[in-house]
Amino acid sequence: MPMQLNEENGGKLLVIHVTGKLVKADYAQFVPEVDRLVQQHGTLRLLFDMTDFHGWEISAAWEDFKFGVEHYADIERIAMVGEKQWQQGMVVFARPFTKATVRYFDHADAVEARKWLDAS
Repeated sequence: MPMQLNEENGGKLLVIHVTGKLVKADYAQFVPEVDRLVQQHGTLRLLFDMTDFHGWEISAAWEDFKFGVEHYADIERIAMVGEKQWQQGMVVFARPFTKATVRYFDHADAVEARKWLDAS
């Protein structure tokens, strides 16, 4: 499966490991989990680990867009951890679809990404 979810900090932080290419079915697991955590905690912080991530199929990209619109104000911070130049560009692309503060971290700086997410 290209998407694995792990709750941390009592569910206030959701770590999403994405690998390969995401498909529409991946969002059938992801969206309900975010919905549940938002109901429990209000807002969330997300860590997207994009190690070995190759993008989305078109149907999955649409699901990602719908997710962004639905959860526009539900996420405080998003740390995107990647290893490729195009992944860094995703931060600029993501900003109009969320109220969250979004930052990119190189894979070598993953510890810094977690510190940033944990900061008040």
